[in-house]
This record gives sequence, C-alpha cells and structure tokens, in this order.
Amino acid sequence: MDIIFGKNKKEQLEPLRARVTGRIPAWLQGTLLRNGPGMHTVGESRYNHWFDGLALIHSFSLRDGEVSYRSKYLRSDTYKANIEANRIVVSEFGTMAYPDPCKNIFSKAFSYLSHTIPDFTDNCLINIMRCGGDFYATTETNYIRRIDPQTLDTLEKVDYRNYVAVNLATSHPHYDEAGNVLNMGTAIVDKGKTKYVLFQIPASVPEPWKHTAVLSSVAARSLLAPSYYHSFGLTPNYVVFLEQPFKLDILRLATAYARGVNWASCLTFHREDKTHIHIIDRRTGQPLPGRFYADAMVVYHHVNAFEQDGCLVFDVIAYADSSLYELFYLANLSQRLAENARLTAVPTLQRFAVPLRPDQSAAVGSNLITLASTTARALKEKGGRVYCQPEALCEGLELPRINYAHNGKPYRYVYAAKVQWTPVPNQIVKFDLLSKSSLKWEEEHCWPAEPVFVAAPGAQAEDDGVVLSTVISTDPHKLPFLLILDAKSFTELARASVDAELHLDLHGLFVPDAHGATRKRDPSQEEQDGDPACPEASRS
Repeated sequence: MDIIFGKNKKEQLEPLRARVTGRIPAWLQGTLLRNGPGMHTVGESRYNHWFDGLALIHSFSLRDGEVSYRSKYLRSDTYKANIEANRIVVSEFGTMAYPDPCKNIFSKAFSYLSHTIPDFTDNCLINIMRCGGDFYATTETNYIRRIDPQTLDTLEKVDYRNYVAVNLATSHPHYDEAGNVLNMGTAIVDKGKTKYVLFQIPASVPEPWKHTAVLSSVAARSLLAPSYYHSFGLTPNYVVFLEQPFKLDILRLATAYARGVNWASCLTFHREDKTHIHIIDRRTGQPLPGRFYADAMVVYHHVNAFEQDGCLVFDVIAYADSSLYELFYLANLSQRLAENARLTAVPTLQRFAVPLRPDQSAAVGSNLITLASTTARALKEKGGRVYCQPEALCEGLELPRINYAHNGKPYRYVYAAKVQWTPVPNQIVKFDLLSKSSLKWEEEHCWPAEPVFVAAPGAQAEDDGVVLSTVISTDPHKLPFLLILDAKSFTELARASVDAELHLDLHGLFVPDAHGATRKRDPSQEEQDGDPACPEASRS
C-alpha cells in the first residue's frame, strides 16, 4: 500500500499521451479534472493526516479517441512557503507546524471570540468547482484558488470572507439550472451569533464574487460548538442541512496552537446528542417550523434530495460515529492496512423522509410518511418534534455521484466507490434504488477513485452515458489508468494507461469541450456538490 499512501508523487507538467485500449465513444470530448493530496513529506517533516497533504491536481484530456495526462501541484501560498523552507511551516487541520511562519504569511493566527478562528491554509486539495467559465480548487476553509483547466496553472486566490461572512465553507457546492453556484458556510461568532449561511454566487456576470448574496442563515444550536459538515442537499424549493453532533469546539480551537495540539483534536463526536434536520424554503429563505431530528450520525456526503407527495426525501452516506477521520491519520492507516483490519464504522446509504406539512391532527407516535416507495419513517412526538428513522439501502458505498441532471428530482441510480475491509475503495458500483440491485467493476490489485457520470449527447435515459474513474494499482507491472465504463451495462469500454505517478485523489468534474458539445451545457457534466462531491448528489 506504500504506492497509495507513501511517497510523494511527481508532477507531469507536459501532456503525456496515454495508451488506449478499447474504444472511447466519439462524443466524449473534454477534460476530467481531479484533485487530492499528493505530497505528505517536505524535507524531513511529514504531515500527520492524509487529508493534510499538498494539493496535486491532475487531468485526463479526451479528444478524438486519444487521451493525454498531466499533473501539477497547486502553487498555493502554503505550497510556496513549505517548499521555500524545505519543511512544513504552515499548519493544516491534522498537523500543527512549529514554529509557524504562517503568522507572517497569513497574518496573526488568533485573537479572542470574534477573531478566534485562525487564518487557515489555502491548500485547496478536495474538489474542483466551476463558476461561470472559471474553475477553482476548493477545500473547507475560506479560501479557494482559481486554476487554468488546460495547463493546471494556479491563478488568483479568492477569500470568501471578502464577500460573505463565513470562516468555513463546503467543498461540495450545488449548481442551479442557470449555473449559479450555491454553497453553505459557517460564520463563527459573527455579531454575537454562530450561523450556518446559505449563499449564492451568480455565474453570468463579470466579477461574480462581488455579487455574492446571502440567501438564508440558520442559527447554530451552540454558539461555541457548531456542527462540522461537508455537503448539503438541494431541491428546486428546499435546502436540506444536517446539524450533526460532530462538533467543532471554538474555545479549544482558539488555544490549540498554544496547547501544542492540532485543530482536528477540537472536533468531537457527541454520541448522546441528536442530528437535527433543517429544511430551508428557498422561496422565503426561512427554515420550516417543524423540529425534525434523527439519531446521532456523521454524514460527509449527501447523494440527492427530491420532493414527492408532500414529503422531502433525501439520501446520504451515513456513519455511526466519527472514526473515519481518525482512521486517516497516516500512522493509523499504516497499521490498519498492514493488519487488513475491517472498518470500525461502515458507511451506509440511507434514505430519510420528512413531511413538509406535518398533519397537526395526527396522534403522537404515528408515522407521518405515507410514501409507498420507502420504509423511512417520521414519528410524531410531543411538542412538535418529529423523529426521523431512515431506510438503510446499501452498505459500503462512499464518494457517491449521480447524473446531475436529476439533482433535486426523483432518480434511480447512484454511482459510488465501495469500501469493504480497507478504507481504500476496491470496487466501483452502480446501485439501483428501485430494484435495490447493483452492478460492479473491480480488478485485482486495483484501487479506483470516485466515479464521475458523463451524459451522452441527447440522453433520454438517466443512465445513458459513461462513468469515468482514475485507477491506481499496487501491481508493479500494471500502469495506472483512466477507466471508461458504459453507464448502462457497467461494462468496460476503454482504458487509457499512463506511465506516470497517479495519486489517490478525492473529487473532481468533467469539463466538456465547448466546440465538441452538440447540446447546451448540462450541469450533469459538472460537480454539484459538490461536489460531491461530493458534491456533493454529493461528492470528502
């Protein structure tokens, strides 16, 4: 497993032609952009956590049946400072650097209450976001970095705080039908309140950041312990946000540097608490008055959400606790991979249903969900509370993606990586939400990344298109490759092998060539959540 989590990866600055086997569909013209950590040691220093590594962006360009590959480290201020010093001098979430010259580079790290949050790193290693015709590397701090999608050069840095009062923001935004970007961030102790903020960046105006608008905000249940979250759900009329009991202790964060601990140690999972479900009406900007909650869980990735027969249905990848983050400390990874130890918390695709207009006359204890399509329940309690119990759909899925043309709508298919024993996926799965069946791709000694769906021109069926994934191998005789699957049958159409050092990445998006497109630009070609991953469907 050293090839996955061990040595730093080399850049491939000039386009490298791949060796293609099979047949790439003639309509597939564009560039797959991917992002993830590629460097974990600088000089004699080493990051503690895999998610701390310096961002390495890579791309596969597909044109006329040929594929070229290139990769380049994001030239962030963080990268430049570390390389110049030949050691880690800028702190990351799981690694505190001492002494930390980033105080001189990024300004003073801490002050009291409204300025307790440090000026975080701009090491944007999680996802790629589109805004108009521009592309940005993203992470979960207030910084994003614009990149050139062809050369992978790093361009200007954008600080969300110049346009909206957020200290943290998700790396899994959503896109509406006009291409506008919708995202959520946390404003910590802003004017005496800690809030979760929904904001929109218009895509069709010059300097879109200057036109960023706050659409809604939800007060955190705790002023000094807001929820951690990685993504959110979106429908045409509503936003789904989970305030989960995985909380960031602000006072501990403010003193982490002085106490000699990393910022990640300030995150705590409160098993005895509940997960609070906030439904925001996009038309009014106001949360629904119902008090909806579920059992304690940790959700990184929302999959999709839609409205049906007076209910809001949303699908997430849920964990029973926060042990996944602990697992990705490099010391823990080495030990568990050596032991082939099973995951302590297995991700599960779960479906929730929330009544948009709860029946006020319903008896306490009754189920407010009447949908025949799910066994998810919403049980009425005293005092206007509604307890939501999910339907468990499939275990082991992570890094979920969908056909984004169906985001916010009833849908059938989820494309995801599947983890079994190790935290590294060894399968790609197409899960059918209707039949509860699945198709899979796997190959011995191969470790695929997040699958990305790309719709065929004029597609009518939800699964008419291809699925792309970058694959690395622990077989020294096998080159890494871009895998191209037929999304309907989930059979391999082609692969493009490259004699280069690919890294295990996180999220990305496919950018269709404008000159090769035979239809209007479709948001299904791009990360929502976002970006989920994520995102967002989600997308880390």
